[in-house]
Amino acid sequence: MSHKSGFVNIIGNPNVGKSTLMNKLVGENLSIVTSKAQTTRHRIMGIVNSDDYQIVYSDTPGILKPAYKLQEAMMRFVENALEDADVILYITDMVETPNKNQEFLDKLQQLNVPIILAINKVDLSNQDNVVVLMEQWRAVLPKATVIPISALHSFNVDELTKLIVEKLPEGPEYFSKDTLTDRTMRFFTSEIIREKILLNYKQEIPYSVEVEIEEYKESETIDRIRAVVYVDRESQKSILIGRQGRMLKKVGTESRLELEKFLGKKVYIELFVKVDSDWRNSDKKLKRFGYPL
Repeated sequence: MSHKSGFVNIIGNPNVGKSTLMNKLVGENLSIVTSKAQTTRHRIMGIVNSDDYQIVYSDTPGILKPAYKLQEAMMRFVENALEDADVILYITDMVETPNKNQEFLDKLQQLNVPIILAINKVDLSNQDNVVVLMEQWRAVLPKATVIPISALHSFNVDELTKLIVEKLPEGPEYFSKDTLTDRTMRFFTSEIIREKILLNYKQEIPYSVEVEIEEYKESETIDRIRAVVYVDRESQKSILIGRQGRMLKKVGTESRLELEKFLGKKVYIELFVKVDSDWRNSDKKLKRFGYPL
């Protein structure tokens, strides 16, 4: 029997459920998930293997019009995902109208790869509305295969996987069969810390934050981590730390507990906060944080 393989790149606007679906498809929480827009900043790969196929999924940032260099770098992840895809998995939901981002949809229509359009969050509507929306999307993207899903409740996710496998080209393994992702524990640690900040703070704080792992020492019984949280302004630093350091301690504790659950051993985290007013518009710093220039 022939072996199928390929890069299935997940693309869509903010808050349509791309990361939730990615985690469901891969079976692991590789992408952080919150209700805030721009939660995903990087391109994150998750790899699903069977004897007959290897699917290399990529979660990407939500499509937006960049306001500063960080967002420009985020959109380069999306552009790269369009260029190297074997299958495009475009995610929308029951709220989004098909005429949003028409310029981007026109670009999708010109691609010479299969496109699957998944309408997410159908559990929040009814069958008649779903059918109407599916027909609207077929008119806007006639080359796409349209499928209704609920990533949160796993509705039609197995059918979506079958559809993806059908669209995959024949090919070899790109990664060894026991590989789950291309990212390191340093990366996932920084993402877990950033997730806790997204969940615990409001307004501009989560969007002004970047997390850098300065040191990660592994041993059989305990991993020791030193992380720096960068913010734009001194006032944000005060809010992030909180009175008598309580808020930062809460973020550290929640991050440590999640890491211990994932790693199955003790974790010690030191968190520090630094002010860098230029990090979101500095090519040098964005490159250091892993963003494409």
